[in-house]
Amino acid sequence: MSTPTSNAALLVMDLQNAIVSRMGSDEALKPFQKAIAAARENHIPVFFVRVALREGYPEVSSRNKMFSQIASYGGMTVNDFATQIHEGVKPEPGEQVIVKKRVSAFAGSDLEILLRSRNINTLILSGISTSGVVLSTVREAADKDYAIRVLSDACFDADPEVHRVLTEKVFPRQADVMTVDAWVDSLKA
Repeated sequence: MSTPTSNAALLVMDLQNAIVSRMGSDEALKPFQKAIAAARENHIPVFFVRVALREGYPEVSSRNKMFSQIASYGGMTVNDFATQIHEGVKPEPGEQVIVKKRVSAFAGSDLEILLRSRNINTLILSGISTSGVVLSTVREAADKDYAIRVLSDACFDADPEVHRVLTEKVFPRQADVMTVDAWVDSLKA
């Protein structure tokens, strides 16, 4: 936990209109907003990751259960309102918005190139959902040898028990799990 902040980045994953709307209230955005503000204040790059597909869904296989459903219902394409970053966590000019094609933040995106070009070796993860993008990104980032921190209260899952099991039992095997407040306090140390 002593990695310098100059080699860290905050990933704000899947906080896009269609997904944030499932959270129930804008109050649920507060931990994300606090993490983003702390990163900006401490000159930690913020990367916004969103899932969006091409018109006509050429990247969707009928064998992919989740994405083939999306393709059959329509929407979730790169220009749709549903795939745009939610106004409550709007990127500032110069902050990167990464478009991915699958669940992990790395899948079908240029995230790794952007991280490596900045010598970033520590990822602070936040996102919706804990059992989706956060889990997939933790696993892939660990395999890529990044140091990982998961902000437990800046993650959301529709199933609170799944969120609890992941943040208390699964993620600690590959990441440091902490609250946004604990992370902000560690930046002051």
